[in-house]
Amino acid sequence: MTQNEKTDYKESDVLAILKETEAFLQGHFLLSSGLHSDTYIQCAKVLQYPKYAELFGRLIANQINTKIDLVVSPALGGIIIGYEVARALKVPFIFTEREESGDMTLRRGQKIDKGLKVVIVEDVITTGKSSLEVAKVVNESEGEVVLFSCIVNRSEKSTLLDRKIISLVNIKTNIYTPDVCPLCKKGYELVKPGSRKSSK
Repeated sequence: MTQNEKTDYKESDVLAILKETEAFLQGHFLLSSGLHSDTYIQCAKVLQYPKYAELFGRLIANQINTKIDLVVSPALGGIIIGYEVARALKVPFIFTEREESGDMTLRRGQKIDKGLKVVIVEDVITTGKSSLEVAKVVNESEGEVVLFSCIVNRSEKSTLLDRKIISLVNIKTNIYTPDVCPLCKKGYELVKPGSRKSSK
């Protein structure tokens, strides 16, 4: 039986796929929040495989048991998984982008109509900052954020804005502020695998 033929995926199965595709990294990493960690989830590594992108999108969609009109994700990390969740739900998909000022916005003629029920989809939620910025865009358009979702939740939060976070894997990792980071003190090289500057 192939991966996509299975129907009963557990968190351990998803984690195994992340490790198999080298999306689960261990070392000394600078997160987009500016914090340091000994673990980094690089979902671009797993989402390069359409079979896993489709699978993860379907697994997230299967956990959504309320009406959704639209899926919204932040660029760039959330675009592929957001699209796949939308495809599984059979609803439209749009994405927000960050301006030079650092603010999240809608571009390219994309819009959110008033009253639409929205699920915000990310690849990884660490602090929830990007998800909350997307939620602000949705709220300003008078849409309604119903749920947040992601492949990996490493935030140790179960909700954002009193809305449930749906995730395929919950991973607890060590996160440090730069001034007390033991990995820095040991002289380990700091790697920045993400795409967003920590100052934003």
